[in-house]
Amino acid sequence: MKELGLRAYRFSISWSRIFPDGTGARNPAGLDFYNRLVDELLAAGIQPWMTLFHWDLPQALEDRFGGWESKECAHAFADFAGFMAGRLGDRVAGIFTINEFGCFLDKGYGTDPELFAPGKRTSRKVLNQARHHAVYGHGLAVLAVRAALPRPVPVGLAENAAASIPILETREDIAAAREAFREINGMFLTPIFEGAYHPAYLEDQGADAPSFTEEEMRVISTPLDFLGLNLYAGNYVRHDPDSARGWTAVPCDADYPRMHIDWLTIAPSILYWSPRHAAELWNPPAIYITENGCPNPDSPDGNHAIMDTGRVMFLQQYLMHAHRCATEGYPLKGYFLWSLLDNFEWARGFTKRFGIIYVDYETLERIPKLSARYYKQVIASNSWTGCGS
Repeated sequence: MKELGLRAYRFSISWSRIFPDGTGARNPAGLDFYNRLVDELLAAGIQPWMTLFHWDLPQALEDRFGGWESKECAHAFADFAGFMAGRLGDRVAGIFTINEFGCFLDKGYGTDPELFAPGKRTSRKVLNQARHHAVYGHGLAVLAVRAALPRPVPVGLAENAAASIPILETREDIAAAREAFREINGMFLTPIFEGAYHPAYLEDQGADAPSFTEEEMRVISTPLDFLGLNLYAGNYVRHDPDSARGWTAVPCDADYPRMHIDWLTIAPSILYWSPRHAAELWNPPAIYITENGCPNPDSPDGNHAIMDTGRVMFLQQYLMHAHRCATEGYPLKGYFLWSLLDNFEWARGFTKRFGIIYVDYETLERIPKLSARYYKQVIASNSWTGCGS
């Protein structure tokens, strides 16, 4: 990381590594690991940014009361968040409460239970209540973190917000895409920034909508210091005066270009439109791209080099739109690439490589790819071209 010139590194805490039972007795060895990690990053001149929950709920909490199906999980998470803020808050540069509500809730409780934990296929009512408990847990965690911090540290979250790109850059399509962004994120980001679920979400769910109190909504909408956006694939929207909502999604067809995985429709402009929509709707103090990257079929050539030209193209195009966003005055303050190393990609296992550093899974040798060289130049030049202005 130091060789690449990284200025910041985002890492995730394993809740069960600190509290094996979710609450109660803690594991000193787990805490020592993260203390050493933070200290090593600082010694290398790299800012540590801590994520508190990245899908790995302690099994004990799932067994005890059904995980996020219970409000007890939200309170347990807040206790964990406050504990970590008190132990590492003197050194980290930023704190994310939760990473990607939709993946561990919508996918884990309904649409893809075979691929995502906890692997349930629940009713809409159960899913919606779990959604509410998770955003409530986020709000409680923000309060707990700030109460425990020994010094001021920015606090926010990282969400894979469903992107909405205007099909054409007309005034009507742009307005439609902005309202679509607010609505399709109406169960997570909208209540967090507005203190209320989007009306269309509650109307669509009807009797299955979550139960909540005014006090819970106040907690959920506790002001944040920044918004993190995990951005990969794009969706297109057009103005539609015949639709009750004024907009219609334009689906990507089967031949639309994808980046070596079925869900990653290539849409570089989401690094412009998603931060712009969020800024115009909610005016967060700062916005960070907290994940962006792609898989590529990487393998060493005869010279032991990995020429991942596809990934370099992907990053160039996406970063160009991030540059547009920042230069037009939207509060985009930073970018975190996904990912540094080839990793265990959840249900995909080791079959998809997202890293800019190649990992030989047999020998564990690390080999920088062409994309690592490109990214090093991006950092040094502060330019998506990799060669300065």
